Order: sequence, then structure tokens, then C-alpha cells
Amino acid sequence: MPKSISQEQVYSVLKKCMDPEIPVNIVDLGLIYGVNINESNDVDVEMTMKIGGVGNINVSIVWDPPWNLERIEPSVREKLGFGKPKLRFQVDYEKYQPMQKGRLITQEDGSLILENEKEQRFMVNQAIVDFWNSCVGTKTITQLADHFSSKLGLSRQQVEQEVVQLVQQLLESELLRPQQ
Repeated sequence: MPKSISQEQVYSVLKKCMDPEIPVNIVDLGLIYGVNINESNDVDVEMTMKIGGVGNINVSIVWDPPWNLERIEPSVREKLGFGKPKLRFQVDYEKYQPMQKGRLITQEDGSLILENEKEQRFMVNQAIVDFWNSCVGTKTITQLADHFSSKLGLSRQQVEQEVVQLVQQLLESELLRPQQ
């Protein structure tokens, strides 16, 4: 069986795994040391953890029982809005024009921080800053997805999902103005 997935695809999925303590993904944090894919499309991920004393870690991917919304922790399910008429921030992709709020701080060590008006700080990477900087109230979510799809050379569908997630996170962090 020829390879049908790439390291880039695996890294892209791993970038969706956010560190629980700071809003940065595990790839950008440098916790992923390598990804190898064999001819059978088996994926080996080499990573480290931020806690000591851990021995071997074995992760098994299982398909039975199938995952469903009921497996989400009830408080998290409620926060995400499942079972409610709408999410906390319901936005119209064709009308809402995200506009940045807060400010960017570059630390002495070069790390990037977005700070909201309540002086809450969020460590971010350059890609998030680039997106936040593009939110000037002149482009809809659809237009932003088109722009970044073209700029990054990625599929439109994948970029739209990322843009929507990022808009939701920035709204929740009060780093974008809500839809009016």
C-alpha cells in the first residue's frame, strides 16, 4: 500500500492539540520531536511531556464504541453549546467582519503575547498574530478563509475550519469585537 498521508498532514492535525495550560499547540511548543509514517500508513509520533517521572506511554486508537457527543464531559458539552440552540458566539460567515481588539506585546525573548482590555494575556504564535492583524473589520470570515487558503496553499475547507475555530477562540478571549 503506497503512502497516502504525509508528515505535513499529521503535523497539521497535531497543531490542533492545544496545551492545557497556555493557548499554544503542542507542535509550536516544541513537544513533538518527530513524525514517521511507514508504507502501511502506521504513524509514529515522537514527543516529550512537560512532567517528569513518566515511563513508557502507549496510546491505542480504537473505533469501537464509536465516539459521539455524549462522551464529552457534560460541563464542556454545555460550554460548547451542544444541546442548545446556538453557540456562545454565533457569527454569520458572510456578514461578520472580525475586528481586532486588545494589543500585541513582543517579549524580550521574542515570544508573542496578545493582551485584551482586561489585561488578560495569551501566549500566541506568529500565525495567530498574522491572522489577528488581518482582522481590521474589512473582511468577512469567508473572505479571510479565501485569503489564507490562497496565501498558505491549503485547501479552502481546511482553512475555513481553522479560521472559524480561531475566530471563536479570539472572541472568547475578548481579542475580537463581537458581531454587531
